[in-house]
Amino acid sequence: MQAAIPCSVMRGGTSKGLYFRASDLPAEPSARDRLLLAVMGSPDARQIDGMGGAHPLTSKVAVVGPSQRDDADVDYLFLQVVVERAEVSDGQNCGNILAGVGPFAIEQGMVPAGDEFTDVRIHMVNTGALAIARVETPGGGVRYEGDARIDGVPGSAAPVLLDFLDIAGSSCGAMLPTGNAVDSVEGVAVTCIDNGMPVVLMRAADFGISGAESPAELEANSDLKRRLETIRLALGEPMQLGDVSDKTVPKMCLVSPARNGGAVSTRTFIPHRVHEAIGVLGSVSVATGCLLPGSVAQQVSGLTPQDGATRMDIEHPTGFFTVEMDVAGSGTVSGFQVRRAALLRTARLLMRGEVMVPGAVVDAGIKTV
Repeated sequence: MQAAIPCSVMRGGTSKGLYFRASDLPAEPSARDRLLLAVMGSPDARQIDGMGGAHPLTSKVAVVGPSQRDDADVDYLFLQVVVERAEVSDGQNCGNILAGVGPFAIEQGMVPAGDEFTDVRIHMVNTGALAIARVETPGGGVRYEGDARIDGVPGSAAPVLLDFLDIAGSSCGAMLPTGNAVDSVEGVAVTCIDNGMPVVLMRAADFGISGAESPAELEANSDLKRRLETIRLALGEPMQLGDVSDKTVPKMCLVSPARNGGAVSTRTFIPHRVHEAIGVLGSVSVATGCLLPGSVAQQVSGLTPQDGATRMDIEHPTGFFTVEMDVAGSGTVSGFQVRRAALLRTARLLMRGEVMVPGAVVDAGIKTV
């Protein structure tokens, strides 16, 4: 016997995942995770017996329900289903999958649609931070077609504007978890920053590479991967993340001078595969680093930190990501403060229906068919 569980398949930004109503999944985390592993087909490099796409960017889950907070409309829990291990991680947010949460919540009747657009206040359960997604809803229905384009996704779609309100230090407890703009680990200068996503910024040149290499070239560089993992493990405790050997954070970001008019060029390990683009919240942390006096990213970008709003393009392997930052106290590291971070994403509903789950992993409260 199998269970049929309602879900939607959506592209959010440059990721793709399954979106569930919280009430349709087991409430107990271990039972929920066993079910999601079966749904995605993990552990298996091809995820051939499930819905996963054999890559971290296509093995993601959003669990959405009415919010328990007065200042939010919905609660959004992001879960990363590991491809080759029987592991489900809730240790980070995902800003790309976030782009689909607003449309999903409206489609599911959790948030009433406006006549032109609908602002959905989203509580990101993983870190407790808030975001507002502005979704186009002409005539009271979600619009997916439009002229907005984002690098890493073919064609165009309706824009989803994301405004992040209080994400500084949401995972590490402080935007600069070590308290420093620059630290030295294994003889390498690093900037540890958390403005939505814990990221370690490093110069690509310090590893003997240009920073223009393709993701495939970087993944084939075993010495580079070994050095990055050594640094990542060493920074778990200083970044207030504990033992990160089995965690998907921090992300490791190699920065180099921009090549196409942006602020800086990036190559991001997430943490063991190389992102074909860059994560939404990862790009916000990189953009923050570009404005932080003396940080690795600020030195590479050559930007002069200044108060007020700054729009910048963060380059990645398949294009660039535009981030708008509003900062204060840019004269010193101790006074530096992010007042607002905003960016544009797109999303598209790909399918909705039911996903079938083997009866052997189904929670007793879910009906088999």
